[in-house]
Amino acid sequence: MNSIRTLPASWFTNQNILDIEKRAVLLKGWYLLGPTVRFAKETEVDYEFAGVVIHVHKVSEDEFQITRQSDGIVMPHYQTPTGLIFTTIDTSAPSFEEYFPPTLLPLLNAHDFRRLPHRRKLSYPGRFNWKTMVDGYQECLHCQYTHREFSVLYPPTFYAVQNDGNISRHFADERYTEAKDGLFLYFFPICTLNLYGGGMSSFRVCPGEKAGETRMEFDYYYLNQKAINAVKAEAESEGREATAEEVEKAGLDGFEEYFRFVRRVAMEDFELCEVAQSNLERGVYCQGVLNGAKEGGVKHYQGLVRERVLRQFKEEQNAEERGHEDQAIQADRGTAGRVEVASHA
Repeated sequence: MNSIRTLPASWFTNQNILDIEKRAVLLKGWYLLGPTVRFAKETEVDYEFAGVVIHVHKVSEDEFQITRQSDGIVMPHYQTPTGLIFTTIDTSAPSFEEYFPPTLLPLLNAHDFRRLPHRRKLSYPGRFNWKTMVDGYQECLHCQYTHREFSVLYPPTFYAVQNDGNISRHFADERYTEAKDGLFLYFFPICTLNLYGGGMSSFRVCPGEKAGETRMEFDYYYLNQKAINAVKAEAESEGREATAEEVEKAGLDGFEEYFRFVRRVAMEDFELCEVAQSNLERGVYCQGVLNGAKEGGVKHYQGLVRERVLRQFKEEQNAEERGHEDQAIQADRGTAGRVEVASHA
């Protein structure tokens, strides 16, 4: 059986590789911004992907306008029936239906992403390539050793990744259950959605200007419906309605514990990525072999990167060669014209 090779270390450290990735992968990608509840009506939220800044304006509950800062062009975007917003950053991107497989919407439609209010956002720099973090997300062989607390809730015994085009779904259950809690999705190239621990989080691994830099962006959503129901029942037993303040406080009950839990998992991965990037840059690691059964998620997404970068490189190389040929033809025509003029002088 042929071994499955990882991307070379140079793909994580070379600036030219990052530059072509931006043209081949990032400009042509679709990005998960979050559920509609992330945005307040008549307000604007900015995002930056691959150096492109977009403005997200919520016109109404069902209407969004997303424009690119550099030229004001309205970007194609898509709102799923259960309230998730995806967008592009360049007109070279394919349509939503072309980019994502037909299995995505039925999967997303099994969850109402509007039920959990947006509670907190975080953004901070990381000293690693964007693919270093995606490597870690796309395999969980390290989970039982690194994420001990997480592994108690989601044992990695039957861990598996199901890849389908530009999405990957992660399972920690051999039965591939459709549970409402325990949904882990990766949207190629840099977005994730994680529904577990009683709340929901999403993160984006935004490439920086340099190959070894990135920016991590997180959004956290949470609602304790059981606590709300208990407060309402208690108020009803007292012959009154629960106040808005009581309902809000009950809805937040347990959030800090949830936040601590998911942040611990995130920081454990963050620390691993910075160490891994350091080893990549020092030449400790050059290229390795992937486990076909256990690291299918890494194999899949790295294959997408490799294929699109090589295709882009070939297209640009051919365009450059055609440009040189055109210049040569124009030069020959100019020389021939001067000779003809001279012969008539």
